[in-house]
Amino acid sequence: MAERVSFPVAGTSVHVSGLLLQPEGARLLYVLAHGAGAGMEHPFLEALAGLLAQERIATLRYQFPYMEAGKRRPDPPHLLEATVRSAVDAGSKAGLPMVAGGKSMGGRMTSSAAAKHALPGVSGLAFLGFPLHPPGKPSTNRALHLNDADLPMLFLQGTRDGFARLDLLKPISERLEARATLHVIEGGDHSFNVLKRSGRTQEEVMKELVEAISAWAWRLA
Repeated sequence: MAERVSFPVAGTSVHVSGLLLQPEGARLLYVLAHGAGAGMEHPFLEALAGLLAQERIATLRYQFPYMEAGKRRPDPPHLLEATVRSAVDAGSKAGLPMVAGGKSMGGRMTSSAAAKHALPGVSGLAFLGFPLHPPGKPSTNRALHLNDADLPMLFLQGTRDGFARLDLLKPISERLEARATLHVIEGGDHSFNVLKRSGRTQEEVMKELVEAISAWAWRLA
């Protein structure tokens, strides 16, 4: 069962909560941020954390301040990035090697923070649906900062993800060369849901996500 924790956001008077799930024999900690519209207790993140625990990967899920306060509008980027940094600092107390990232906006804010200043103890960034552009508005501007995030990166992206056209994301991954790994989830949308006619179950998709994260993370260890 996950342990409830809390920590202050550096430079503010705000405290946010987190959920630390550290299985026996854990070898790695994934500092895992939520997306824009749902907090750390979203069923997707809950299920992912449980499956990662079976692979001896601990997780620290945490709230951004706006979600902690029950608001819908995300905080300004500087506050989101400060929260990422504070979560990494809180995670370091587990005494494990770390990777960081998260779902959609949470992953992008993690890489944005890493691009500005190194995240101490973090050896890689794992994105669960990188939000390259708004749906129907293709652009690559949101990826410009990735050149300055000098860490290995794992992009987990669905072929039906309206927030990231693969014909735009693949060249970005190629430009980052050895630093980037792109793992495509066939039939997945931005939430990694698949259509019934795909013949795949959500359990199979979750298993694929966990196996991809585990294989990539163990290469960094």
